[in-house]
Amino acid sequence: MATLKLFISVVIFMLHSVSSMAAKRQLFMGTQMVDPNWDDAHATFYGDMSGGETMQGACGYGDLFKQGYGLETTALSTALFNNGLTCGACFEIMCYNDPQWCYPHAGSIKVTATNFCPPNYSKPDGNWCNPPLKHFDLSMPMFTKLAKYKAGIIPVKYRRVLCSKRGGVQFEIKGNPWWTLVLLYNVGGAGDIVDVKIKGSRTGSWLSMSHNWGVNWQTSATLVGQSLSFQVTTSDRRTIEFDNVVPSYWQFTQVFDGKLNF
Repeated sequence: MATLKLFISVVIFMLHSVSSMAAKRQLFMGTQMVDPNWDDAHATFYGDMSGGETMQGACGYGDLFKQGYGLETTALSTALFNNGLTCGACFEIMCYNDPQWCYPHAGSIKVTATNFCPPNYSKPDGNWCNPPLKHFDLSMPMFTKLAKYKAGIIPVKYRRVLCSKRGGVQFEIKGNPWWTLVLLYNVGGAGDIVDVKIKGSRTGSWLSMSHNWGVNWQTSATLVGQSLSFQVTTSDRRTIEFDNVVPSYWQFTQVFDGKLNF
């Protein structure tokens, strides 16, 4: 009887393990979904077809073409922006239930969050980016893949998806000798960062960086003249260690390739 109970326990444990592994695989397979559920929101666009007005912005990115994001971008309303911590996250969006403006069979678009759509409390209506509304302010080329530009605003369905980026995570070093600010971009996987640690060749241990704004993380440690390593954690709690990606002769404003990605 004891042997039979042990056998049953082992079988149950194995079935649970297989089930857990399948669930984890499902997160990263197929359509590369983070969240299989579609939520309701609205979308508008800003700028023109060249995307010039989408550069820079509240996430801290610079030239989105040089940084690999191009025109496949969106600004987020307050309800989605999370004080900049959602910067870098990727979304799949489709025009929904508006036959007057939605292109038939348009399918969906995938965009990266690179900016903030600020609330406006001065107008009585039409404030689509005010809390608690979930809203995407797309680049014009992305909006016009889904609907006619004359629509102005459309109802959409959206969901979080994993980001697919080419090459490694990029680290741009800014600041001064007494304060180091690091801009991280081209982050794959979940895309949005929740924790960054830095280690200099003379610090002896990992130092926690604090979130400054957008995708900028900071430390007041003195790091000039040291080679630098990073530990980066995304919102799905995956961590990658980037060892000695910044050489000791680094200069402020330089960008360094982490070689690895999520």
